[in-house]
Parts: sequence; C-alpha cells; structure tokens
Amino acid sequence: MNLILSATDDWGIGFQNRLLFRVPEDMKRFKALTVGKVVVMGRNTFLSLPNQKPLADRVNIVLSRDPDFAPESVTVVRSTDELLCALESFGTNDVFVIGGAAVYRELLPFCDTAYVTRFHAKKEADSFFPCLDGDDSWRLVERSEVRGHEGLQFTFDKYERATAAR
Repeated sequence: MNLILSATDDWGIGFQNRLLFRVPEDMKRFKALTVGKVVVMGRNTFLSLPNQKPLADRVNIVLSRDPDFAPESVTVVRSTDELLCALESFGTNDVFVIGGAAVYRELLPFCDTAYVTRFHAKKEADSFFPCLDGDDSWRLVERSEVRGHEGLQFTFDKYERATAAR
C-alpha cells in the first residue's frame, strides 16, 4: 500500500478537518497518482470531500466504525481486518491511503511507499503525520526541486520503507 499526503515541516497535515494548504500543483499530482486506483480514507476525510461525494475515477473505500455510516457509491469497512480482506483483489501499488491522521497511523505499518508534498512552512494544525525523517524504518528516496505557489515553497518527496514492517 501507498500513503499520499501533504505536510508542513513539523508534519502538520490538517486543521479542523481541512487541508492546511490548497495548491493546484499538489492537487494535480494527487489526482495523477490516484486516478484509476483505490483510495482508502476515514469517515471525516470522506465528509470533507466536495459535496461529500466519492472521488471520481477511483475505487473509494471508507474505514468507519460508525455502524450507521453508509454513503452511496463507496465501500465502507468497519475494521482494518475487513479492509485488508477488501483489498485482496487489488495490487498493493494500486492502493493509496489518503487520510486522515488516525487512518494514516493505523495503516502505516501496512504501507511501503509514502508520497509527501512537503510544505516548507509552519501553520496551525490539529492533526499530524508521524515524522518519517526520524524513523529509521523509512528513507527519503526522491525529492523534487523546490516549487512555489503564492510565496509558499514545497517539494514532492517520496519515502520508501527501509526495513520490513510486518
């Protein structure tokens, strides 16, 4: 499985169930990497999507323990075990975990690649991703040139698991 996220220098990923930055180039990269793939998200991430509708041209799977949560056009799973069973028919390169923080933490041990848009800034956040730079089991394998948008600098980083997770 893969992870895809945007994070600040201190690994902040969101505030009040919203992304910290909306940068067209980041959104374009997200779409390019995930279209035609499976996206896995938590209930709050799903509810933060425009019009609370599934992402187009992707298989949308929502991990939610709420027994009453059953939106149309998505697959809802109630546990990590149920999710892993649902993913058996898909290749691991075709699955992207897209948030939120609790889902990232829960599924991080099952992932081998992380695509991180790294915003070289700090901004108030109430949700964070684990620092991969301080984790010996992950290594930075690619970093784009520094890009900019309205004074904000960012890079596209790719991390790979350096040691067996399981």
